[in-house]
Amino acid sequence: MGSQPDWYAEGLAHIWRPYAQMKTEPDPLPVVGAHGSRLVLADGRELIDGVGSWWTACHGYGHPHIREAVERQLQVMPHVMFGGLAHEPALTLARRLTALLGAPFERVFFSESGSVAVEVAMKMAVQAWLNRGERGRTRLLAFKGGYHGDTFATMAVCDPEEGMHALFNGALPEHPILDLPRDEPTSAALDAFLDAHAHGLAGIMVEPLVQGAGGMIFHDPEVLRRLRAAADRHGLLLIFDEIFTGFGRTGSMFAFQQAGVRPDIVTLGKGLTGGTLPLAATVASAEVAAAFWSDDPGHALMHGPTYMANPLGCAAANASLDLFETEPRLEQAAAIARQLEAGLAPCRGRAGVRDVRAKGAIGVVELQRAPDLKALKAMFVQAGVWIRPFGRTIYLTPAFTISRDDLSVLTGAIDQATWQLAR
Repeated sequence: MGSQPDWYAEGLAHIWRPYAQMKTEPDPLPVVGAHGSRLVLADGRELIDGVGSWWTACHGYGHPHIREAVERQLQVMPHVMFGGLAHEPALTLARRLTALLGAPFERVFFSESGSVAVEVAMKMAVQAWLNRGERGRTRLLAFKGGYHGDTFATMAVCDPEEGMHALFNGALPEHPILDLPRDEPTSAALDAFLDAHAHGLAGIMVEPLVQGAGGMIFHDPEVLRRLRAAADRHGLLLIFDEIFTGFGRTGSMFAFQQAGVRPDIVTLGKGLTGGTLPLAATVASAEVAAAFWSDDPGHALMHGPTYMANPLGCAAANASLDLFETEPRLEQAAAIARQLEAGLAPCRGRAGVRDVRAKGAIGVVELQRAPDLKALKAMFVQAGVWIRPFGRTIYLTPAFTISRDDLSVLTGAIDQATWQLAR
């Protein structure tokens, strides 16, 4: 990569990098700026970002409306603890989120990351039963192909075989993991399991419509309707993890809206602040919240992240919601879906390609087997794009504001890469 800035050369040896074997992985690319859908490297090159910084930068980088909102909040109050205090950005955001989600959602718990938001949802579900005087409901039903985070509690509800956490098998709490009820056999298996084991469950957890980091695996809205019916039949809480799918990524503001059913708890993150600041939310229905409304202090949810409801993050999230109201984000996601389908179509049927699919602003080329990821990533950088495949999955989750030309470069790079792999 040529000569590097002093900060890079001096600091790299002291950084623990995510998802990387640091002894053998290539050094990360030094980024000195970002604008729109472009990453600016220290050597002056620009890469078209195809993954939106792990699916967060839905409005592109540096949108002036979000930047100005954060700057204003920085001048007023960058942070105060949320225990015993409250502030306008958080209360305004909570009101807006519950209005967007609609009934029955009532209460919002803010945290700093998606993993914590999911942990809070799990904790809410279990304690809701405890507060009602029913013990023994300590497990969550989750599904193969799912991913819900990297903390110990959330690892336990990820796919135990295909996921990244198999190393910790035996050290994690045990939760049942079934196939999604996509058809008659898997639906029958779900019903049989619940008939036998529902009494030990607090709830059911799923990523609606798209299982993200587990492989960008799609399922039909009917799956969510089956899960809602099953949860109702057995009196279980239903949790939708919309950390990835929320805020327009699947083509609707929230993925569950495409199924016509609502969960009891929903988790939000990633696009919540438009990719600017860490913030996540766990939003509960009025019924779930009622289980904690008591004269008994022991019925309170004893959880409170230090930076909970950080005012800067809440200001960014409110500005991001403004943009969903004033700029055509869902129409842009629909246009991206059409272009992804057309641009990735040449990969379909190619040797080594198992499947090609697109939904909303998500495009996926699934390979038959895992390629040399180091070589593939280097090929993409050489082509002027930032695409970060994992396992057998090459995917695009660009900003909704990406230009048609830039998106064409991204799909063209994947087309070329799969052609090279097929040779």
